[in-house]
Amino acid sequence: MKLRQFVFITTLLAAAWIAGSGPRPIGPAPAETEPTNAEPVGTIEVVDLNGLPDVAFGDTEEELARRGVLRPEVDACGPLLTGHERASPIFIDDRLVLIWAGEPMATPEGVTIGTPLPEARARYPKAKRLDAPQGTYRFDGLLARRGDRAYLFLHDGRQVRKVIAGYAHWARRLFDEGHGPC
Repeated sequence: MKLRQFVFITTLLAAAWIAGSGPRPIGPAPAETEPTNAEPVGTIEVVDLNGLPDVAFGDTEEELARRGVLRPEVDACGPLLTGHERASPIFIDDRLVLIWAGEPMATPEGVTIGTPLPEARARYPKAKRLDAPQGTYRFDGLLARRGDRAYLFLHDGRQVRKVIAGYAHWARRLFDEGHGPC
């Protein structure tokens, strides 16, 4: 069991690095980040609770590689999704369980990195508040769950800093066990 936890945490660290963790502008998200479906809108790509238009949660690494959607990267901490360069896939037991959505990706409700926290709460009014452990440098979170899927919005108290979509169990586990750069 310890090896599995190590692999999970290492994978999360890789995703954080790939998605980027640099400073983000403070202020409202651009108006074009309010898409209403799972199709790319302008330069904004939408990640929903099924995944991406050609990548679904539950897909295997082998299946995605065979379709040409997944490619290993020597310079990255893990595989990348072809055509979705700002998305970092997280695989557990060979299945896609989470997508770490980098800028400028957004949820169908328009929440993206940089969205003011009050706006994210308004768009997901039933989201559960998650408090990071005291004395850590981890972000607090909002877990917006729908069935076995969820969005995890990590925030600094003012704005969303990270957007993660996928299976609710794995999103909650990511929050509970922590994250960081690769």
